[in-house]
Amino acid sequence: MNRPRRDPRGERAGQRVGGVQGAAPAGGHARPRFDLFGAPQPGAVRNAVSNAGSFAVRRDPRAHWAAAMTRGGARPRFDLSLLGQNLLGQGLLIQARALDAQAAAPELAPQAPQVRIIDDPAFLVLALADAPGGHLTTQDRQLLGAARLLADAGGGAVLLLASLMPEDSSAAGADRVAGLCGDDADGRADALAAAIAALAPRHVLFAETPTGGDLARRVAVRLDEPLFCGAEQISAKSIARPARGRTVERRSTPPRLITLADGAAAPHGRVVHEARPVELPRPAPRESFILAVEEVPADPATVALGEADFVLSAGHGVSDFEAFRALAVALRATPGASRMVCDAGLMPRAAQVGASGTVLAARCYFALGIAGAPQHLQGIAGCEHVLAVNIDLHAAMVARAGLAIVQDAQLVMPALLKALHEEAGA
Repeated sequence: MNRPRRDPRGERAGQRVGGVQGAAPAGGHARPRFDLFGAPQPGAVRNAVSNAGSFAVRRDPRAHWAAAMTRGGARPRFDLSLLGQNLLGQGLLIQARALDAQAAAPELAPQAPQVRIIDDPAFLVLALADAPGGHLTTQDRQLLGAARLLADAGGGAVLLLASLMPEDSSAAGADRVAGLCGDDADGRADALAAAIAALAPRHVLFAETPTGGDLARRVAVRLDEPLFCGAEQISAKSIARPARGRTVERRSTPPRLITLADGAAAPHGRVVHEARPVELPRPAPRESFILAVEEVPADPATVALGEADFVLSAGHGVSDFEAFRALAVALRATPGASRMVCDAGLMPRAAQVGASGTVLAARCYFALGIAGAPQHLQGIAGCEHVLAVNIDLHAAMVARAGLAIVQDAQLVMPALLKALHEEAGA
């Protein structure tokens, strides 16, 4: 069997198209051009193409993708069947289609997120959030994620209960929301016990915190039901926690009353739920041994750093500590500092933040002039929101922050003080 030998030069010559029309360069020869996407042409056809001049258009990948884009949604989608057409002149056609599509397509307005509505749930899962000040903590969001996991496994709905109703409960995964009345722990326990008796939920979840854990134990005593405390793993069919000094693991099917440890479940995803307000039955009034008049907030200047809700911390980039202390007073924040500042004696050792100082669990941490050493970042791992001011765009603290200002802290502090004074005067 004889097979003709390949002639690479002939194939290359078959893909050559006519040169650029017009004057030749100074050397007297036009630059050779080749159609790499077309098949090698026979000699007669090749000569005809060469004599007719160059009509093959250089491929434009961006125009190909633009022409393949379909309309009708915020997320870009592409028709991949339009990307493999590599015929002579297809580049011009694709570019024309892309321009026509861009001219004819209306401006895509941002679409509102779709809300998931559950009108007739098979059962209810109650989630008791601490929500201090009407804000969901990280552990509250994990609690709603676990409640969502149990409810979605059987067509149920999640009812969020809190003393102050948070605004972002729908994004956190709540189908229903209700306020939990009661001025003290006994009053809230009575209200919750009455709600459980009326609604008959399948599960009631609490956060294993000083507030949530105390409420869970009071309700368990009132209902005379077992309580699974400190669960670290939860699913629709099983729940687990460590026991005997974490040498063994206790597993069970999910009971009705459960407290969840920090990190037991992931927060809810991106699906927005209805968060429909509902009314809870009020318990019968009874005499309380505890009289709650009002809650007195702690002084930010004297509260322990580990218990502070808002911490303003100074680093090596801060030199004007008078302005720093004035800003802490204006923001009602607890002052903190990096290890370098405390080693220099500019701030007391009790103000040091980090693994070698105080580990924070604040709702907001504001770092001024702190680069972000590893031990310092370990100390703020539990903070919900982090703000940073630093002149280095690539500092580790700037990468950790949810909002950062790339500027000298000495310039930012007086600007913030001025803005706060103007707001207070208005």
